[in-house]
Amino acid sequence: MKRKLLKLTGIFILIPLLILFICHTTITNSAKGKTFDNTDEIPKNKVGLVLGTSKKLSSGHSNPYYEYRITATVRLYQAKKIDFVLVSGDNGSRYYNEPTTFKKDLVKAGIPENKIYLDYAGFRTLDSMYRAKVVFGLEKVTVISQEFHNERAIYLGKQKGLNAIGFNAKDVSGQNGLKVHVREYFARVKVFLDMFMNTQPKFFGDKIEIK
Repeated sequence: MKRKLLKLTGIFILIPLLILFICHTTITNSAKGKTFDNTDEIPKNKVGLVLGTSKKLSSGHSNPYYEYRITATVRLYQAKKIDFVLVSGDNGSRYYNEPTTFKKDLVKAGIPENKIYLDYAGFRTLDSMYRAKVVFGLEKVTVISQEFHNERAIYLGKQKGLNAIGFNAKDVSGQNGLKVHVREYFARVKVFLDMFMNTQPKFFGDKIEIK
């Protein structure tokens, strides 16, 4: 009886780990050859899609993920590998507005205001990628975020017929980075659950042309 219980316990532990591994590997493999670190190597696209995050951590300190995405976007624009920037993020309340905050810092860093478009309904990566295709009418896009995030975004875009590549912002090491990478495994499982349930963005709205 004890041996049976141990065997069942092992199975219950193994199955979730196997699911995590399969989801992670599927998304990583789907993005092979589609993410870039060097502006010299990345193909040009009309639009760079920056995936939003908060400027500050809950501790009140600067969020390095935010800072590195700003830097990556400016690098890509200055290298003339994108003509426009689409900032997609959460605009949950008047006190929290990722797209507007990003825009202010991008303008401050030298990107012209008229080259920046905002998607206020990018509550999740799924929303950002689907809306880039359906609302903003994009067929191709360069996603700007950390590599692990770009991989997931590329996979989601592919499901919607959006041809995406990724420009990798610098990643974050240490304890904060480890926590985010652990969460990413579960976020990748959620991708397949969303596909199974045909989850749609929270909002669509009127179409917007980037020109």
